[in-house]
Amino acid sequence: MSRLQQQYKNEILPALQKTLGLKNPMAVPKIEKITINMGLGTTLGDKKVLQSALEEMSLIAGQKPITCNARKSVASFKIREGNPIGCKVTLRREKMYEFLDRLVNIAIPRVRDFRGLNEKSFDGRGNYNMGLNEQIVFPEIDFEKVTRVRGMDIAIITSTQSDDSAKKLLTMFKFPFKG
Repeated sequence: MSRLQQQYKNEILPALQKTLGLKNPMAVPKIEKITINMGLGTTLGDKKVLQSALEEMSLIAGQKPITCNARKSVASFKIREGNPIGCKVTLRREKMYEFLDRLVNIAIPRVRDFRGLNEKSFDGRGNYNMGLNEQIVFPEIDFEKVTRVRGMDIAIITSTQSDDSAKKLLTMFKFPFKG
């Protein structure tokens, strides 16, 4: 069991239960999964770019990502149906907590000109979405081997339907929100 998972069970869950006034510990919000998505953008035709993106994503997430293919052709973007346009990975349980630990304690503080995460990035159903402009903020990525700096989208899906309780949960996980 990871350090953050232990912390959730021993400290965060009881504190959140008390704060939200819940009698049943199973009703306390928890993080169900984290999805990481990386689009390839303009470099669609190059197989090496897709391969390097898959390798970097697997280093960051700790598990193998899947390739996302285009569902339909769009002539103005030069996309054909079935062409690879990105990669994604869904993290749960142990790997999810390990990634969250690295994201909050290592990657986010390494972001250039960081002033805090936007509090308005909740979707109305208790899920939080954020983007990173550079994959090099993660320590697993060797800066010398990076061919192109790519960004990624990170979605944190919680078990609650309320943005307020989801924000309290993420604040207890030490998410650096603005203000």
